[in-house]
Amino acid sequence: MAVPEGTPVYEPGLRWSEVDRFRPAGGSYGTPVAEGAGFKYDEATLHELANEWSDLAKEYKADLNQADFLVKTKPPGAEYASGNNADVTQQSGAALRDALNQRIVYCENMARKYLTALGKYTAADEHAATVINHQPKGIL
Repeated sequence: MAVPEGTPVYEPGLRWSEVDRFRPAGGSYGTPVAEGAGFKYDEATLHELANEWSDLAKEYKADLNQADFLVKTKPPGAEYASGNNADVTQQSGAALRDALNQRIVYCENMARKYLTALGKYTAADEHAATVINHQPKGIL
């Protein structure tokens, strides 16, 4: 499968399994900030991103429960090959468990970052509303 040309497009709410995630044209990961590095998101996108990262962490946690079966693998027989096979399977399960734990931490941190940004967004919005509400009413 060839890699499509163009910029990857973020589409809130779209599941990874639904379609190829890297589509050219039409959309972006956010509007680049003119004064420096970074991106701008609206409130709805911040909510959606936080939810998607949280959902992904939950999926990894479900996978983690399944990885425990590999870690607890018992050999089917008493001969050398069975014992060695179980050892290798257990090591593979332990590596999978470690990788999943790292992914869970990463996803939870990303969700927390979007929620923090959402809190800053909300605080700035409330501050602006307070400033506007303290302005004199009527025509000056």
